[in-house]
Amino acid sequence: QVQLVESGGGLVQPGGSLRLSCAASGTIASIYVMGWYRQAPGKQREFVARITWDGTTNYADSVKGRFTISRDNVKNTVALQMNSLMPEDTADYYCSARIRPDGLGYNSYWGQGTQVTVSS
Repeated sequence: QVQLVESGGGLVQPGGSLRLSCAASGTIASIYVMGWYRQAPGKQREFVARITWDGTTNYADSVKGRFTISRDNVKNTVALQMNSLMPEDTADYYCSARIRPDGLGYNSYWGQGTQVTVSS
C-alpha cells in the first residue's frame, strides 16, 4: 500500500519562508510526477507546483518566483520551498503523486495535508 506523508506546515509571518516535505512509502516501482496542491477555507483545491521524474517543473502563476519544488528520486520525496509568503498563501497543502506500484499501472495518491497559515 502506498502512502504519502507531508510535514513542515505551520504559522509564519508575511514575507517569511516555510519548507514542506512529502515522503512516499510502500510498494513503489516508479513515480512519474509529484506535486503540491492547496485548498484555502471556502475554496476549491488548486494546483501549486509539480515536478516530473526527469525534473521538469510547472508552477501556478500565483507562486512563480516565490516557490521552488524539488524531488529526490532515490528517497521518493518531494519538497516545496516557499519564500515571500503572503496571507493569500494560507491553506491546507496536499502532496500528490502518480505512482506505479510494482507490476501495476499508475495510480494517483494524496497525502493527508499540512496546514500553512501566513499571518502577522
